[in-house]
Amino acid sequence: MLYDLKAPILGFENILQVEFEKIDDIFSKINSLDETLSIVLVNPYMLREYSFAVPKCVELLLELDKDSQVEVYCVVVLQKDLESSMVNFLAPLIFNPKNNTAAQIALSILDYPDFGVKETLKSFVKQEMGA
Repeated sequence: MLYDLKAPILGFENILQVEFEKIDDIFSKINSLDETLSIVLVNPYMLREYSFAVPKCVELLLELDKDSQVEVYCVVVLQKDLESSMVNFLAPLIFNPKNNTAAQIALSILDYPDFGVKETLKSFVKQEMGA
């Protein structure tokens, strides 16, 4: 599904539209139409408790209201070993499927001290008891 970026992805300010594709319940990916950008995303709610305030300007850009059903994802920096891949919880992407708009929000570590920019997937894998 194509999404118009109403607030740019950090470092990719020239990308105005992305193709969004769900891989499974946990992972998704976005690609720019010119194929210069490909990012793996993770649903943060599948990993941890995750909550933040959406800035009013983003609410307006994405035309959000109290009934909006948004989807939130965080960027994953893939490593050779998937469990060592890092998640950036401080720069979530918000997707509004109702009007196919999206935006990235830069959260402050001061406001969200429990969110990191390099948290590994392995830190969220539940260890099996016994062996």
